[in-house]
Order: sequence, then structure tokens, then C-alpha cells
Amino acid sequence: MKSNEVIIREPMTCSVSEAMAVAADFGRLPEWAAGFASGVQRDERDDTGRSWLVDAPFGRVQAVFEVDVERGILDHDVTMPDGSVVHNRLRIETAVEGCAAVFTLVRRPGMSDADIVADVTAVTDDLRRLRALCERMDA
Repeated sequence: MKSNEVIIREPMTCSVSEAMAVAADFGRLPEWAAGFASGVQRDERDDTGRSWLVDAPFGRVQAVFEVDVERGILDHDVTMPDGSVVHNRLRIETAVEGCAAVFTLVRRPGMSDADIVADVTAVTDDLRRLRALCERMDA
């Protein structure tokens, strides 16, 4: 896998606003983003509500979210345990029948093919859990 970016798209039958209501509720990340967050708490050092401390499989990280509910934007910068910052693009887009969650996975320097495949698998599983959660709420 030689590409520097992998686009992962998960179609959903719910509306953009319904998906955003779930995805932008960061306290719910462990419910659907298990590949990223087994636990989450608001970063009390930040009074904007954008910064969260996340217990990730790769250690405790800080995630700072840029959210635009109307436009379906849930981008987030993750400060890794080594201090490096990874920018993640997550969008909820209108689709023919409902919406789609679209995550752009960027290969970081030093990532092996096995690392990127593992990340693609984790993100795909997370987006499928998000879809299932949103569709259960929609039913």
C-alpha cells in the first residue's frame, strides 16, 4: 500500500444531522470509536470544550476537535504520546440515501504497510459501529 492517503467511506441510512448528533458527542467516543478511544474525558485545561483526553490503544492522547455541525465537519488533531500531532479529517456527508461518514487516513512518516492496514481496519470498524449506533437511534 503505497498511497499517502486512504479514504474510508461508510454509508448510513440516517440523516447528516442525526449522525452529527452522535459523532459530535465526544463523551460517546468509546461507544463507537473503540479503535481510538477506550475512555475519554474533557480536558479541564481548555474552556472551549474542544479538547479531550483520550485513552487510545497507543497511549493517552489529547484530541482537539474542529466541529462544524451544519457542514458535517469533525476534524481533530491528536497529540500523540511522543508529542507529534496527527491531523484527522472526519466528515459526515449527504448521500443518495442518508449520509456517509468519510475518514481520510494519512500515512505518517515511518508507518509500515502493516501499520496502515491495521489503521484502515480499526477506522473501518469504528465507522461501522458509528453507523450501527446512528441507525439504532433512528429506528
